[in-house]
Amino acid sequence: MVVIDEKIDSVNCKPTNSEYNPYEHRKVLKPSSDIRATANIIKASLGSGLLAGPLAFSNSGWAVGILGTMVVGLICGHCIHILVKTSRGCCKIDKKPQLNYAETCEAAFKHGPKCLRRFSKAASIFAEFSLLSTYVGVCCIYTVLISDSIKQLIDRYISTVDLPVEYYCLMILIPLCLLCQVKYLKWLALFSILANFFLVATYVVCLYYIFGDEIVFTDKKIVGDPARFPAFISTVIFAMEGIGLVMPVENAMKKPQHFLGCPSVLVVAMSAIVFFYSTLGLFGYFRYGDLARGSITLNLPIDDWPAVCAKIFIALSIFFTYPLQFYVVFDIFKRYTDPYLKDNCKNITDIGGRIVGVCLCVAIGIALPLLEQIINLVGACFYSILGLIIPGIVETVFRYNNLGKFKWVLIKNIIIVAFGLTSLISGCTVTVLDIIAILNKRTE
Repeated sequence: MVVIDEKIDSVNCKPTNSEYNPYEHRKVLKPSSDIRATANIIKASLGSGLLAGPLAFSNSGWAVGILGTMVVGLICGHCIHILVKTSRGCCKIDKKPQLNYAETCEAAFKHGPKCLRRFSKAASIFAEFSLLSTYVGVCCIYTVLISDSIKQLIDRYISTVDLPVEYYCLMILIPLCLLCQVKYLKWLALFSILANFFLVATYVVCLYYIFGDEIVFTDKKIVGDPARFPAFISTVIFAMEGIGLVMPVENAMKKPQHFLGCPSVLVVAMSAIVFFYSTLGLFGYFRYGDLARGSITLNLPIDDWPAVCAKIFIALSIFFTYPLQFYVVFDIFKRYTDPYLKDNCKNITDIGGRIVGVCLCVAIGIALPLLEQIINLVGACFYSILGLIIPGIVETVFRYNNLGKFKWVLIKNIIIVAFGLTSLISGCTVTVLDIIAILNKRTE
């Protein structure tokens, strides 16, 4: 009974005099401020997904797009909230200063119902695999997006050069390898702030072209084809989710207690993400309609200098975001290799491992340079698992003795997991069919 009482207190996150406080025991080498943590969370979620907003709205129709963006943003923010809250509860029970994503899943099952405790290690491995798959996919998308932007500029201003996008992927390989040698989130936050600046500048330029001429509303769909709704949801989930970086950011904060609450790092970051995505998606769809591409910058005219600046800005923004996303990939690799390495070998292994990891991500991006489809696939499959299904299950398992009046926590999480599974199955089906159709056209 003592353990159960302590667990209920930890879920409510109300420290008592005798309760272990993980914040007092955290020793972070280079802690981040609230501003830097907010910048990292915004940049972790808001990248190429923001620019795919008009394409998402063309799949859903503008009314469904607005409502759907707000609902998905609320669900994604809530899933982040319950994951962090569960992690804090597990820290208090295990008397550990911090836990990462996979460790939180393992601890939740370890302290859950007796029949599920034997699955604690399997939960950890599944979470690690989901993280790795998700962020390798994100790094591939970023590789293709940067290369597409560079190719457009080169094709326009250097007419003698006509190279496929795969060659541009190879050209940015060395700069990405160098940038990914940055080790600490505190330093990566500086790149995130710079990337956010370029992203906001791109957002402003896009609005400049959107409102440059009269917008015609009459031919725009209020409600799109229901068969394309899964593609819309997949794109929005991709844009909203950055859950793989949530635990590293929260664990690296100088004042981690500021991550949750109202106002808090999470509330400010998610509000900014929903605002930017819904406005650009809505007005971008009003301007370009069904011609919207996987990144709105690819719809901008190539002859005007503001459009050229926007293409350069987004390429730089995604470039400076790349090491933040790659941080998750390498963090997993490092946790599994460090115990087997001598101290004098760790630095060389770090450098070599980062180079090999970037090369693998670029190679996958070269093999599948279908930007819109990769975005939908990563959003539908990987982010649905990582950002919706796992948090809903983990909170339910951890709070099995305290599910609230009428078991509202259980009912709420069943809805979240069902939404995640529906997004996963329907989104993957639609995206795979799109990829097959595109490949068939290329072979004809």
